[in-house]
Amino acid sequence: MFKRAFLITFFLTNFIFNVFSQREVAEDSISLRYEKLHQLLGPNTFFDNHLTGFMLYDLDSQWVHYEKNSHMNFIPASTTKLLTFYASLMVMNNQTNSFRYTTNGNEITIWGSGDPSWKYNILPQPKIEEFLKSYSKIYFSDQNWNDTPFGYGWQWDDYYYAYSAERSPLPIYGNIVTFRNVNRVPQANIPTFKIESKNINGNLTTVRRDFHSNTFYYNPRTYTNPGTILPFVTSSELTVSLLRDILQKPVDLVNTQLPSNSQVFHGGTMRPLWKEMLQESDNFIAEQILLMVSDQMLGELNSEKAIKSILKKYMNDLPDEPQWVDGSGLSRHNLVTPRSMIRLIEKIDQAMPRNELLNLLPQGGINGTLKYNYRGNRPYVFAKTGTISNNHALVGIIKSKSDRYYAFAFLNNNYLNKASEIRREMEKVLVFIRDNY
Repeated sequence: MFKRAFLITFFLTNFIFNVFSQREVAEDSISLRYEKLHQLLGPNTFFDNHLTGFMLYDLDSQWVHYEKNSHMNFIPASTTKLLTFYASLMVMNNQTNSFRYTTNGNEITIWGSGDPSWKYNILPQPKIEEFLKSYSKIYFSDQNWNDTPFGYGWQWDDYYYAYSAERSPLPIYGNIVTFRNVNRVPQANIPTFKIESKNINGNLTTVRRDFHSNTFYYNPRTYTNPGTILPFVTSSELTVSLLRDILQKPVDLVNTQLPSNSQVFHGGTMRPLWKEMLQESDNFIAEQILLMVSDQMLGELNSEKAIKSILKKYMNDLPDEPQWVDGSGLSRHNLVTPRSMIRLIEKIDQAMPRNELLNLLPQGGINGTLKYNYRGNRPYVFAKTGTISNNHALVGIIKSKSDRYYAFAFLNNNYLNKASEIRREMEKVLVFIRDNY
């Protein structure tokens, strides 16, 4: 009896000792990793020379491993698109709203719902022309449009860059026009737009547009650009003109209010839009997705009202309420904390299969805006980038060599370095996490 009791006591003592020993080893390992991260991110490091926020969070154990300034607000740049993505994930049921409509015999009245797809050649095409074919008369109304072509805080001098295309209720051609160089004469892909030849002083090699109008010009002496892409000035009148050209039938502009019994034409699925927005960081698609969300939630196109509704209904559990003003992140008025971005990634991860999310996000060394950065033997960074002058952010998921998944938010503001230097130092941090967590 004594021998049996002794053996039980011996094995129990050894078991308890081993448990505590393993716990001590684990705690020592965690402490060591934390110290190493602190050496990469803490005082007197590269990231101490400008405003940096960072947070690392285990998605499965729900454990914060490291944070630096995670409570402070940063300009998120294009990582703002993650807010837009989550909103559309919650609201759109994986369907695009191309337009709303009512019919009266062989006549149809349509109101745009924000879908950016029609004639935008990087996206699958909705069968709009086929749907409208049976109607002899079409009316277009903009009375559900309660927004502006440019977002709050967008830079005025971006007006002729393709990444700053205007927002509109029924976009066509992605609200951009492409000029192809044909024997040193630019030709537009949209017949509506003409181009002027001007002997302008200077060395203008491309096509330019007037600030307030769709007047395009080039210098025949110096023009060499093979394919210029420019945003055009949107208007309801122009939309009607383009509709007439495309459909080859009467189209009139009317002021009819959107009735509550209108029907919706769904052009396709959201996935191609999500992929282009996240991987290529398409600002125009992001803005139009937010307008589609507004249409679905509110029955009108108003990004400001939509954002307020989204924050209240779907993001009221973020640690800190973002200052969110547009769908794309072009505005410097957007502000968000790293810990709120971490919570957002967690919410997205819970709302869809993780593998699907990883396939939608840019993958380091593989595709999108991360194609030439964060390379490895296998992809380990899956994240949305954001860059505007003196600000760079990266928010997403990192997969470690131990096959654990960590959400991270890495935001850098107000630096004077080149963005490539910032990315190089960020990579050192992410490689350490990949190899040691």
